[in-house]
Amino acid sequence: MDYITVLLLLSFVWTCIHLLKLSPIGRKPSTASLPPGPRPFPIIGNILKLGDKPHQSLTNLSKTYGPVMSLKLGSISTIVVSSPETAKEVLHRNDQAFSGREVLGAVKAHNHHESSVIWSPTSAYWRKIRKICTREMFSVQRLNASQGLRKKIVQELLDHVEECCGRGCAVDIGAATFTASLNLLSNTIFSTNLAHHDSTFSQEFKDIVWGVMEEAGKPNFADYFPAFRLIDPQCIQRNMKVHFGKLIDIFDGLITQRVQSKASSASNDVLDAFLNLTKENNQEWSCNDIIHLLMDLFVAGTDTTSDTIEWAMAELLHNPETMVKAQRELQEVLGKDGIVQESDISKLPYLQGIVKETFRLHPPAPLLVPHKAETDVEICGFTVPKNSQVLINAWAIGRDPSIWSNPNAFVPERFLGCDIDVKGRDFELIPFGAGRRICLGLPLAHRMVHLILASLLHSYAWKLDDGMKPEDMDMNEKLGFTLQKAQPLRAIPIKV
Repeated sequence: MDYITVLLLLSFVWTCIHLLKLSPIGRKPSTASLPPGPRPFPIIGNILKLGDKPHQSLTNLSKTYGPVMSLKLGSISTIVVSSPETAKEVLHRNDQAFSGREVLGAVKAHNHHESSVIWSPTSAYWRKIRKICTREMFSVQRLNASQGLRKKIVQELLDHVEECCGRGCAVDIGAATFTASLNLLSNTIFSTNLAHHDSTFSQEFKDIVWGVMEEAGKPNFADYFPAFRLIDPQCIQRNMKVHFGKLIDIFDGLITQRVQSKASSASNDVLDAFLNLTKENNQEWSCNDIIHLLMDLFVAGTDTTSDTIEWAMAELLHNPETMVKAQRELQEVLGKDGIVQESDISKLPYLQGIVKETFRLHPPAPLLVPHKAETDVEICGFTVPKNSQVLINAWAIGRDPSIWSNPNAFVPERFLGCDIDVKGRDFELIPFGAGRRICLGLPLAHRMVHLILASLLHSYAWKLDDGMKPEDMDMNEKLGFTLQKAQPLRAIPIKV
């Protein structure tokens, strides 16, 4: 937490008091049936309890106050749920009542929240955008038809790894898999690679995406106190405007180029489908809407996929015996020289266990995307007041010792013979969320993570850079809105 900002907050305390008295948002709901929680300080509430890793701080607090917990973050009433049972109450049994979004001030830059499929309310517009994306990108038919494209992108990644192998140099796993994720989306939508593994553009794009995640993940006093919205004391919205502006320029340029060349272009890709819809529904769907949808797809679709693969590889290098088991399974199923196909994944239960275990320990968005109660709702005998922010602590659920034995250890074997999956039906493991606000790109991300990880493990043995030993690896987290490794993973490929 930025203590200079805390001092700024205190200097505006009387303004906050005045506004909180006037604002219905700031009026305290009846506390008789609220979930338990730490006693809030006057004005600032429990903000100081969040720390610099809120998912961990909230996990520790839940050990005292239980799996349904209330906090006061400035003027925002916040309910935190930290168990599969309470998550099911929110995301399944009361899905509609909790389908609202608590919109962060950061994502209001360039009015992004108004067109975003992630942040917009469950309106007719939101349903239309999800339907368009599913039809054009994420349906089973579309994904099956685009297997060849994913195979091509993975081969480009393996070619890069092969070049590093020949030179005996390390691969930056996060950067390489980010480039692959970026090119998969850009080929699907624009029919072209946006980056190459030896270019600087991928790293520049990755820096923009991390900038977005970092600003969105910061506790923002402008969210907690209406008086600060115009002041923006932490410069979060100003910084986000810069990052969003760069993305808007990139996507606007690509759209303009396509429109100008449309007469001679026969790409028939997702961008063409989007542009055709603007002609059919020009009052409801514009190029500006396309740009903001692309921002959602590329920010969420690149960062989370590459982070998950990097964490998986880090855990395997940290636990070498687990990597040996995974490579043995791949050789038994595919043979020594076989090429990994998507159809092979169902025959690789240990690999699937590795991916699930990675999602359990390192969920891409540890608190998911904030929900908002649309009405007063009762869960587990407590009242969640209307307009409360609701956080689902997927990180806490994944490390709950009452659910998982030896919860902090990387043990893929726990998923062998176990039906728990990540697709929103099993609330012990919900890295993509569940219910109507479940992650739109789950079907594609699920395929890509398995395919890339299997390909990297089957083609090469791996050792840590600079002679580092597994026990000396830095496995610490770096939190923005998503969860990254604090230190990028660099590993040397060895041809098997």
